[in-house]
Amino acid sequence: MSSLHEFTTWEPLLRLLHAQHAERLAAPGGHVAGQISRGGWSVPLRRKSPPPGRASQIEDMQDEFDAVEQVRTALADSGLHDVSFVTELSPAGSAVLHLLDPGPAVEPGIGGPHPGAILLVEDAVAEPWRRLPAPAEGVSPDPAADPGLLERTLREQLPDAIGATEAELAAAQEHLGVPLPAELKALYRVTRARWEDWDGDHEKADQVYDAVGCELFPLDRLYIADAASRRCPWQFAAMEAVVTPPDAAVQGVVGSPGWIVFGDNGGGDRLAVDLTPGPRGHTGQIILLSHEENIGAELLAPSLTGLVLNGESAEDGPRHRRELPAVAYVNIHGVSSVQAAAHPELEVLSIGVRDGEPVSLAPVTGLPRLRTLSAYPGTLADPLEIAGLTGLEYLELGPEEWRVLLDAGAVPRGLLAAGIEILGERHPLPVADLADELLALWGRPPINRTVLEGDLRSTGL
Repeated sequence: MSSLHEFTTWEPLLRLLHAQHAERLAAPGGHVAGQISRGGWSVPLRRKSPPPGRASQIEDMQDEFDAVEQVRTALADSGLHDVSFVTELSPAGSAVLHLLDPGPAVEPGIGGPHPGAILLVEDAVAEPWRRLPAPAEGVSPDPAADPGLLERTLREQLPDAIGATEAELAAAQEHLGVPLPAELKALYRVTRARWEDWDGDHEKADQVYDAVGCELFPLDRLYIADAASRRCPWQFAAMEAVVTPPDAAVQGVVGSPGWIVFGDNGGGDRLAVDLTPGPRGHTGQIILLSHEENIGAELLAPSLTGLVLNGESAEDGPRHRRELPAVAYVNIHGVSSVQAAAHPELEVLSIGVRDGEPVSLAPVTGLPRLRTLSAYPGTLADPLEIAGLTGLEYLELGPEEWRVLLDAGAVPRGLLAAGIEILGERHPLPVADLADELLALWGRPPINRTVLEGDLRSTGL
C-alpha cells in the first residue's frame, strides 16, 4: 500500500476541510469532495483575502498548499496522475475518506470529483481521430517556392550559423519515416538550430527566430503531427467533426501523416510543413497548429520560402468552424430545435439549456452519420428514443436519463465511450456507481476505490 492510501497523508487536508465544513458534514448525507492531480487541485476551501492593493500569494494559502502538496507527493510516488476524494463523518464521529482512482477505463474528471469519459472499448478514439486526410489531388507546390533562394537568403541573414550535414538530414528522415521536403532541407543546411551551437548566446537564438519566423526545432525534435499526437479527452473529441470546405487551403483534420512540425511560435502553437493540403492549398505550405484547438490548422504562408521572405502572408479564415450541418448545438443561443438541426450530414448533436418543454429525438432518428449525442439533464422527453439512434459511438446524459436506459436494458451497445453530465452538486459515490454499471456492460474494469477512516478529534476538531 502506498502512502497515498494512508490516512495520515490526508489528515492535514481533512482537518482543514472539516474545520470549514463542520455543519455541512454533520448533516445527514453531508460530504465534501474534491480532486487532486499532479498538475493542480480542486478542493472546497475558502482562502484568505490579501490585504488591499496586494495580489494573492502562497503564504495566503500556505496551510492549504502544504496539505495538498503532501497528497500530491504521495500521488507521484504511487505512479498515479490524479485521484478524487469524498470525506464524510461516521455516526461515531470519525472521518471517513473515500478515494476514487479512475483506473484504465475512465478518464479523469475536469475540475471536480466526478468521472470524465467512460471508455467502454479499450483504445477506442473518437471518429475525427480516426479520419485520415483526403488525397491531395490537383494541388501543387507554390510557384514561388524556391529552395535555392531560401538557402541563399538564410545564409545572408545567418552567416555564422552551423548547418546540418547530409548524414544528419538522412538520420532525421529515417527518424520521421518520410522524406524531408526540399525547402526544409535547405533550411537545415543553413542552421541546425542546436542550443550548443550558439554557446548559450541568446542573441544568436533570436537571430534564427527573426530569420525563420519561429523557434526552430533541431532536427531530432521534428515530428509528424498525426492525430495521435493531438491528444484530447473523449468528451471534447466526440464533439468535433472533420469538415473541409471546397475552398479550404488546409484540410480540417485532427492531424496528418503529411504535417511535419519544425517549430513553435513561442506561445505553444506549432508550425508545420503541410504535404496534404486542402483543395485550394499548396503542397509544402506552412500551417499553424494552435494549442487551443483540438482539430484543424491555420494557413500561415504558401511555402517556407514565402514565410522567410514575406512573413505570415495568408489566412484561411477560422482555424476550425463548428457549424451546421455536421455539428448542431440546440440551446437558447444556438439552433432553435432538434428539427432544425436534422440533416443527413449531422454527426454531432448537443442539446443544452433552452426554453420550452423537453424535446423529442424523433427528427434525428435514422440519420446515417449521427455518432454523438450530448443531452443536458432534463432536456429529453423520452430517453428511450435513443434506441433509434443506431450509429451512436458517444453518449452523454444526466444520471436520471442513464438510469432509464440501464433499467430498460436499452443502453446502445455500439457505444465506444460515454459521459455522465452532472448538474449542480451531487454526491460523487452514486455517480461512480453509475459509471461502474456502464463499465460492467462492456466487461471493463471498475473505478478503483479505497476507504480510509481516522479520528480527527484528538485536537478538538
